[in-house]
Amino acid sequence: MNVSLGTAQGLAVLLGLGTGLGVLLFVIGWHGAEPRPRPWRARPRSGEQRQRIGIRFGVALAVGVAAGVATGWVVGAVLAGTACWALPRVLGRDPEHAHRVAKVEAIATWTEMLRDTLSAASGLEQAILATAPLAPAPIRGQVAGLARRLENGQRLAPSLRGLADELADPTSDLVIAALVKAAEQQARQLGELLGALAHTAREQVSMRMRVEAGRARTRTSVRVIVGTTLAFAVAVVLLNRPYMSAYDSPTGQAVLLGIGVLFTVGFAWLERITRVTEPPRLLAAAPAPAGEYPRPVVEGQV
Repeated sequence: MNVSLGTAQGLAVLLGLGTGLGVLLFVIGWHGAEPRPRPWRARPRSGEQRQRIGIRFGVALAVGVAAGVATGWVVGAVLAGTACWALPRVLGRDPEHAHRVAKVEAIATWTEMLRDTLSAASGLEQAILATAPLAPAPIRGQVAGLARRLENGQRLAPSLRGLADELADPTSDLVIAALVKAAEQQARQLGELLGALAHTAREQVSMRMRVEAGRARTRTSVRVIVGTTLAFAVAVVLLNRPYMSAYDSPTGQAVLLGIGVLFTVGFAWLERITRVTEPPRLLAAAPAPAGEYPRPVVEGQV
């Protein structure tokens, strides 16, 4: 039975699509999905964040359309738009890392402030109220909320548990767990413990900065490789279009799709290995009635 050339090319395209999808599903199944802890209340995106996302989407769409018009390749348009959307996040700086480092350093500074205030023979609640206006900027809003709850007559331990979930940070969990124990059980030598926790937090900041320096070197190398590859591809398409005519056919589009899938898998793997995995939190939020703060519990506790 004879098969026409068009039918064979169509089958080749379908096989290419199926192969690319199979590779993608295999990679996703192999790595799995890491569950991300969610805070007890939703944090909607700000207007500035939504505006940035809208601009990124518009630029990616424009680049994809321009690439499709210039080359006549549907797959090329999709790959160009996807690359314009994803590559800045993979190759650019990590703003979340700077935010996390600033938060950990702020927690260490506030912990030292509490230690020094307690050394002046002040109670824990009075120390929190005294340091709230002077808390570092990254956590000042959360600490000020803690102070307001204390001024409104809420007990210290539940207020601290609410602060733990607002900060949602493993380092802050260590500090707040010590404060909760001191509030409920009158822990001794709290000042020395807070000093040790502050020292640990600053060591974490130093470690994160060293890790980020290594990630920056990796990103620089990747920028050179990606920039060279993209510049070569654009130059060939613009200056020697007949050389790329093999991709005009459906079979060529299938091959181009396979190349795009390989690059996508490679960049996804690169983004994964440069991601800093956060340690598990000591305190996890448990469900609470409406209008009350959830009660954090030690993970693994029944």
